[in-house]
Amino acid sequence: MPQTVFDRPVDSRLVDAALADTRPGSFWLDRTPGERHPALTADLDCDLLVVGGGYTGLWTALQAKRRSPASRVVVLEARTNGWAASGRNGGFAEASLTHGESNGRTRFASDYDALDADGLANLDAMEADVLGFARNANWERTGVYGVATEPHQVPWMEEDADGDRGFYLDGPAMRAAVASPTYLAGVERPRDAALVDPARLVDALANACATAGVELFEHSPVLGIERADRGVVARTAAARVRADRVALATNAFPTLLKRLRLFTVPVYDYVLMTEPLSAADRAAIGWEGRQGVADSANQFHYYRLTDDDRILWGGYDAIYHYGGRIRPEYEERPETFRKLAGHFQTTFPQLEHVRFTHRWAGAIDTCSRFCAFFGTAWGGRVTYALGFTGLGVAATHYAADVMLDLLEGKETRATTNEMVRSTPLPFPPEPATWPAVQATRFALDRADHREGRRGAFLRTLDAVGLGFDS
Repeated sequence: MPQTVFDRPVDSRLVDAALADTRPGSFWLDRTPGERHPALTADLDCDLLVVGGGYTGLWTALQAKRRSPASRVVVLEARTNGWAASGRNGGFAEASLTHGESNGRTRFASDYDALDADGLANLDAMEADVLGFARNANWERTGVYGVATEPHQVPWMEEDADGDRGFYLDGPAMRAAVASPTYLAGVERPRDAALVDPARLVDALANACATAGVELFEHSPVLGIERADRGVVARTAAARVRADRVALATNAFPTLLKRLRLFTVPVYDYVLMTEPLSAADRAAIGWEGRQGVADSANQFHYYRLTDDDRILWGGYDAIYHYGGRIRPEYEERPETFRKLAGHFQTTFPQLEHVRFTHRWAGAIDTCSRFCAFFGTAWGGRVTYALGFTGLGVAATHYAADVMLDLLEGKETRATTNEMVRSTPLPFPPEPATWPAVQATRFALDRADHREGRRGAFLRTLDAVGLGFDS
């Protein structure tokens, strides 16, 4: 099978040296752990209960208080706010609500143009919110580069450049912008993405919620919900909460609605963070615009600069574990961290001496259509947003208003579009899911090694609505 640029051999001694001093855990959460909030210890009544203290839950709680300042809004978080995906991601806030144009046009053809416009408007609105917070979240509207690292990807860059929001760069221009010998071409989208510090965004959001009067409780996992005469009752180990309405924002963790259990699976994504680059290292790579970058394979890397000139380097391996379990031991995968370190050195050979300080992983709530889905239950008293599939930093801001509109029974542009009205196909139960995911990973890797040509298995998935071209 033909090799790709990332199959080139690297010096294992350099990889060992780069990884020697890494410590486990999210750099973001290590740097900004955030304020702590008490556990729930007594029963209470509220107008809106939000389950989950990540981006989706915190945006929903904040928007609910903005809509109805007198309402009582409560957030219950099982661990600490933002400890899961919201504190472990790359900090790419992207305009797309549909995980890219190809995925969006394939699944929501009649509504795609409106969804695209709504995604850009949502990113603008999120920027205004974040820049207005009392606490700094290191928001940078840098835009993003998509890059070609294989010859067959160059025409994709040309096709993606629309001259409006996407601008083509040939090989020399792309390498002048960011000095990597792997770049053959690129597309710059200056308006379509921002970078943010994930943990500082959680901290700023939680502070805004508390300032607005939202009651935040941590270390208060919800064990179950049940119907009540007037609303819904949620049970924790220590107390019960009766709520008129409930918004579920549980991400990759098992949903409290059993009917949704097969609609998402947790897929682990892995990340490395370098030490701060020296002035000479920064000069060696250029990257003056500080754009986020992603390459164009099915198994792709994403990377960016931080405010203190580290490079976050993640992606490529996406690992599903049998049974869809989420366990701390899954966060350690030495073979993936070694692979990522080698790919970093292939991309930036001038930085082969740079060490990594942090390694971590997190579970992505993956659904079969690769973008969020929404709905209500129990007569409209419960709503949910799930399945962001790794592109939720900005989409959660949009999801908050969708969920609140659904709870209020409003017919809005958002609640009536094809994406919100439709539901993805569920995954099969085990033991079928694990081999299906492994077969898909193998087929995607094979396509990357065959100039992007999709084999019979991937074409079948495309035909039944389960395919994805990143």
